[in-house]
Amino acid sequence: MTPETVDQKAPQSVSPQYLAGLIITYLLVPLVLMISAWDLGWWQGWLYSALITVAAIGPRLWAEKRHPGLLAERGKFGKDQDVKSWDKVLAPLMILSISFPLFIVAGLDHRFGWSPRFPVWLNIVGFILIALGYTFGGWAMVENRFFSTMVRIQTDRGHRVCDSGPYRLVRHPGYAGNILALPGIVLALGSVWTIIPVLIAVVIAVIRTMLEDRTLQEELPGYRDYTRRVRYRLFPGIY
Repeated sequence: MTPETVDQKAPQSVSPQYLAGLIITYLLVPLVLMISAWDLGWWQGWLYSALITVAAIGPRLWAEKRHPGLLAERGKFGKDQDVKSWDKVLAPLMILSISFPLFIVAGLDHRFGWSPRFPVWLNIVGFILIALGYTFGGWAMVENRFFSTMVRIQTDRGHRVCDSGPYRLVRHPGYAGNILALPGIVLALGSVWTIIPVLIAVVIAVIRTMLEDRTLQEELPGYRDYTRRVRYRLFPGIY
């Protein structure tokens, strides 16, 4: 089964409030990072800010063009009654863990020189990891018309198993992409201390992946068969 199945219901339009919130959030990224660093000449900070802004907005617009109504679904933020109770805690924690704590720690580290200076080639390796991770995660969003912000079985949207694109490689490519980018942030921004919020973010992502996968196996028709074809949740040959 692929994500191209069409809903019986007309897709909802995305709210202006969601779009405004999305734009403001990703304008805050460079603001928080650069204020924390207090260095307008920090090229690594500017490059990361550009990367995350493009990676956040581009796939969302492309996904909405392919699957009208997806951004409206993502903009609900747990308002549906069938959202899993545990995800009402884990989803906000995950969003928080992969965002501002990382930027604040990395910026302050640069400002006060807590970490030794990283060679430029390590920064470049970090940016490559970030680009690969964000591209893989964005591909998952564009491919899967049920790529919701919260974990729920979207019966109102004709929820089906997505087994195309990156879902042929791992069962949760969105999480995999974010996790791949996290060590890249440490290297790209040259901050050893950022490892602490990165580890916290990885733990939250793995826990959420495990719970979401169990929910899909128990409640989404066809998902157990899919797990027999695609064995790994996040990284082929590892997990």
